[in-house]
Amino acid sequence: MTKIDDNRQLWLPDRRDIIWIDCNPQAGQEMCDIHPFLVLSPCFFNDKTSLVIGLPMTTAAYNADNPFAVAVCKASKKKIEQTSYVLCHQPKSFDWRVRNAKPHPWGALNEALFSQVCQRLNQIIQL
Repeated sequence: MTKIDDNRQLWLPDRRDIIWIDCNPQAGQEMCDIHPFLVLSPCFFNDKTSLVIGLPMTTAAYNADNPFAVAVCKASKKKIEQTSYVLCHQPKSFDWRVRNAKPHPWGALNEALFSQVCQRLNQIIQL
């Protein structure tokens, strides 16, 4: 989060943050609607470009067997606890300002899980 002159807070998504983002429009196997999104790009980039690069998150149970998904936390939906997965095989960039992104209540992913997500993504794109 960055301060602006009149003591208000200007929110900027940062690396490791989990944010809400609207994935619409979508096509094919892409996610649609509003979902949590793990930010990979640093706040300097996100601020200057209005883009965030990251990975969508879902509670879809079939991802338990997905070798490209990392289980990161438990989510409560209508009093039912579900595992939330980061989909490492779907890196995306979104204009976070136009899509009215908001901070997610989970805050930021811890370092150990973030490292695991980055390792899984690196197995796919081999940077």
